[in-house]
Amino acid sequence: MPHIKMLVEQGHQVDVAFNKVQEVKREIVELGCKVYNIEFQRSPLSRKNISAYKQIKSLIINQKYDLVHSHTPIASACVRLACRKKKDIKVVYTAHGFHFYKGAPLPNWVLYYPVEKWLSKHTDILITINKEDYARAKASFKSKTVKYVPGVGLDIKKIQDVIIEKSAKRKDLGIPDDAFLALSVGELNKNKNHETVIKAIAKLNDPKVYYLICGQGPLEDYLRKLILELGLNNQVKLLGFRKDIIELCKVADIFVFPSFREGLSVALMETMACGLPVVCSDIRGNRDLIIDGQGGYLVKPDVEEEFINALQKVFSNNSLQSTFGDFNKQSMKKYGLKSVTKEMKKIYFEVKC
Repeated sequence: MPHIKMLVEQGHQVDVAFNKVQEVKREIVELGCKVYNIEFQRSPLSRKNISAYKQIKSLIINQKYDLVHSHTPIASACVRLACRKKKDIKVVYTAHGFHFYKGAPLPNWVLYYPVEKWLSKHTDILITINKEDYARAKASFKSKTVKYVPGVGLDIKKIQDVIIEKSAKRKDLGIPDDAFLALSVGELNKNKNHETVIKAIAKLNDPKVYYLICGQGPLEDYLRKLILELGLNNQVKLLGFRKDIIELCKVADIFVFPSFREGLSVALMETMACGLPVVCSDIRGNRDLIIDGQGGYLVKPDVEEEFINALQKVFSNNSLQSTFGDFNKQSMKKYGLKSVTKEMKKIYFEVKC
């Protein structure tokens, strides 16, 4: 939204195309943007993407856009295929985390890497948001320009302005004031790997350690059953979809982020801006944000004992909690909205030239 607003304020007409138009933010319409429903699907094997490609190609040709900026792998593939013979249209693609990365499953490399490499030659500017992706794109891809921009911009002031009465909020959640409260945010799926942390909490065997998980997804029933089997009904709570994530961050003691794959997580950045220490998986993207031993601990995502050890270190040391939290809050400044918007202005100016 801030990038769209910035372009509109500069006098440009900005149209938006995406799936589930019924969820469009009113702010987009109020800015004068035209909104189009294109049924892009996450799965590259979905036949609906053929229709999506035809729709986006027709839209681009009929509306005679000067520039198309795409996000997400499938939508970006459709856009670049549609624009590949249109020399008068500039194409910008923000990759929010390639599906191929160090340690990624072989099928990810086989399916996604050749396609992204071939499509890169039809990309005027490829924007990467973590350093591993930037290095790979710079070395192997054929985009006219590759840029590194640290995320989409975090509204740090908005986060800092959230004031919460900690004890009252914890009471609403059923969390004791003297509990050590861990928080995770993410879809309930295999990639987000909440199971490992739940099992680590069980092995800690400490009734003062509580764990909140925000998110929905296909593994909800499985995780509820696991929590019940491990006797953690009182300590581990699945909160579902939440609109009060920042408030939850401000009543938690630590953020736990065990994903197997991330690009550059907004959820992680928000918690860091709130001043929380972090225990997270030692993967691409997370390594950009967390310096091991200064803002928290980087651990192997599939090793319960590493989560246990890291949680115990932070739990047992109030000074460490404060030191890590302060470090994270300071490190988020370069990821702020003002800094990122300034970079995007430069990129849009460059592509116009």
